[in-house]
Amino acid sequence: MNLFTPLTVGTMELPNRLVMAPLTRMRANLDGVPTDIMVDYYRQRASLGLIVSEGIYPSFTGQGNTRMPGLVTEEHVAGWKRVTDAVHEAGGRIVAQLMHSGRVGHENVSGRQPVAPSAIALSGEAHTYDGKQPYPVPHALTEAELPGVAQEFAAAAANAIKAGFDGVELHGANGYLLQEFLSPVSNTRTDNYGGSPENRARFVLEAFRAVVDAVGAERTGIRISPEHNIQDVLETDRDDVLATYTALVDGIAPLKPAYLSILHKDPADDLVQELRRRFAGPVLLNTGFGVETTRESALALLDEDLADAVVVGRPALANPDLARRWQEGADLNAPDYSTFYTDGAAGYTDYPELAPVS
Repeated sequence: MNLFTPLTVGTMELPNRLVMAPLTRMRANLDGVPTDIMVDYYRQRASLGLIVSEGIYPSFTGQGNTRMPGLVTEEHVAGWKRVTDAVHEAGGRIVAQLMHSGRVGHENVSGRQPVAPSAIALSGEAHTYDGKQPYPVPHALTEAELPGVAQEFAAAAANAIKAGFDGVELHGANGYLLQEFLSPVSNTRTDNYGGSPENRARFVLEAFRAVVDAVGAERTGIRISPEHNIQDVLETDRDDVLATYTALVDGIAPLKPAYLSILHKDPADDLVQELRRRFAGPVLLNTGFGVETTRESALALLDEDLADAVVVGRPALANPDLARRWQEGADLNAPDYSTFYTDGAAGYTDYPELAPVS
């Protein structure tokens, strides 16, 4: 297995095994419609095997970040169609990451009270349009409300396909709504969606199946980050983590989804490899949340058969032509951290590419 060999993922044929991670960049219009510079940004990175979009809210309540894009309205669909057309014209493939922010949000941003499995506020402060403000106590979703939330994911997935995306990825990681259900710290429910690992995985499975019913398993993936311990979603009991995530993976594997994307600092960890074995389909691995992924570490990941593809963030952000640079062993642009969450083209679409081969 080599980083620059093809890979079949659901309905997609990837020319290489480099996957662009979903990267929050906050460049959409205030109404969530993608902008002109977003069209350029994604088109520039079309030579990567697969692009996973930044997190896109599937409902207005799910918006957590300022200038976060959506997939709710016809205007959203039309805006994303410009992006997907540009990526496809450049020879690329792109999936939409559906991200419900859960309690990681604020009324100042979404205009709505955030929701979560339990009425437990996130510590710290939210970045709002009026500066930093404490996170509010979220509304604890009732059992009667949960099917509607699952259908919001399904409707957004259908909108993604309508907008020309090649598939969708459910964001079940990084402390947002789906992972909030998985963790016994953020999910203290005593009904059918709390308590045991199987109960805590139940809503994630229901949302996943709703999306599969809407667009097909071959167009559906999911991203998870067991033991990431971020945004107050703590998973510190290894036995519980294993039981929770095996319940989740065992529930989705029979559907034969497009892929499973795992964010974990140790690719050789028994947990990661057990989940890969149980999934029995393409597994994309991202080890670079704390430490930036390098060409050498990416090559080693595949040489040691620890994953089927490598998900990279900052290197893809700063190097639109990352696949060529890593294949040729060329130097990389350094990412400009000061521009990650600004609203202009600087540090977004102005990273230089290598000169064309004459």
